[in-house]
Amino acid sequence: MRDIVILGSTGSIGTQALDIIRRNPDRFRVVALAAGGGNPGLLAEQAVEFGPAVIAVADPAAQAEVRAALQAHSDRTYGGSTPREPDSLAAPALLAGEEGVCELAAWPCDVVLNGVTGAAGLRATLAALDAGRVLALANKESLIIGGPLVTSRAKPDQIVPVDSEHSTIAQCLRAGRREEVRRLILTASGGPFRGWPRSRLEPVTPSQALAHPTWDMGPLVTVNSATLVNKGLEVIEAHLLFGFGLDQIDVVVHPQSIVHSMVEFLDGATIVQASPPDMRLPISLGMGWPDRVADAALRLDWSVAASWTFEPLDDSAFPAVALAREAAAVGGTAPAVYNAANEACVADFLAGRISFTRIVDTVARIVSEHDGARSAVTSVADVLAVDGWARQRARELNAS
Repeated sequence: MRDIVILGSTGSIGTQALDIIRRNPDRFRVVALAAGGGNPGLLAEQAVEFGPAVIAVADPAAQAEVRAALQAHSDRTYGGSTPREPDSLAAPALLAGEEGVCELAAWPCDVVLNGVTGAAGLRATLAALDAGRVLALANKESLIIGGPLVTSRAKPDQIVPVDSEHSTIAQCLRAGRREEVRRLILTASGGPFRGWPRSRLEPVTPSQALAHPTWDMGPLVTVNSATLVNKGLEVIEAHLLFGFGLDQIDVVVHPQSIVHSMVEFLDGATIVQASPPDMRLPISLGMGWPDRVADAALRLDWSVAASWTFEPLDDSAFPAVALAREAAAVGGTAPAVYNAANEACVADFLAGRISFTRIVDTVARIVSEHDGARSAVTSVADVLAVDGWARQRARELNAS
């Protein structure tokens, strides 16, 4: 039995993780849940169902609403008369604010699943690592913007990747020794605009960008997949996680999203991991690593004919991956600038303030403006200062 803390429990990663736990009560037990606060009813429902000792809400303003929702769900579930009522001794403690989420990240447990979206997950990642917890990392942004702050604190095998691509790489690397690896190959679905020239991308609407052909994800990640910024972030993540040079990490477009990445070895062998596009597989591996969870996700039906295709990446229409490589090569806080500027631009795009193509164009300009003197990463404050500068600069450029 493994005790699990889930950060971002009401999001896509968190809800799928809880589905796995629900179906495997002999393998996993929820001891703490944290969420942003945008869906207090769901957080309360999860707390009543899974019975964690403590829950946290990142937005302090949502604390009262979560408490009320917790009472309402408990009353409906237990008839208002059992020891599971929020006012009873068995009720979960309720923490609030970033400090509360970080306290849960260090909570006594076997695995912390960090499914927080965006740069907000950095402090929680560091708190989990410093507490010695195994970190199932779905929040790639915390690794990318934290860089050496994160990697220097992580013990060997303490971080288990939950991104489908990096989970696949970790699985494929079991097939040989590190020195036998020639290159890592990340696959990309190509998003909803695969094959489109840049000239067709200018009038793209938010609803079009959010219509991903294979994956069901939150709005930020879905737009990032449409721009291929997500794949750029994954190149940086693979570089930091596995320690291979940027010249050893390639990207290929695979629209079926069945092969989730590959590792090529020196003898010419390429090891692939193939499965339907379902995040429950990498999530289950993140919580159970190195062991597998039976029937965590759907299986491929090998009795049905199918074709898999692989295409080169069109850097002219989708320059985000090449830009990410440049930021990673500079190092320091350059990846943090790339990520922060993008998050701000995606928000502006979804609000209708800028065009689709302007997202990456603006990110490229801000990365080029980044002051080299700010490149040293010595503290969270350094990272957050650069993060704030890049977001503010994006707002300035997008308002002009």
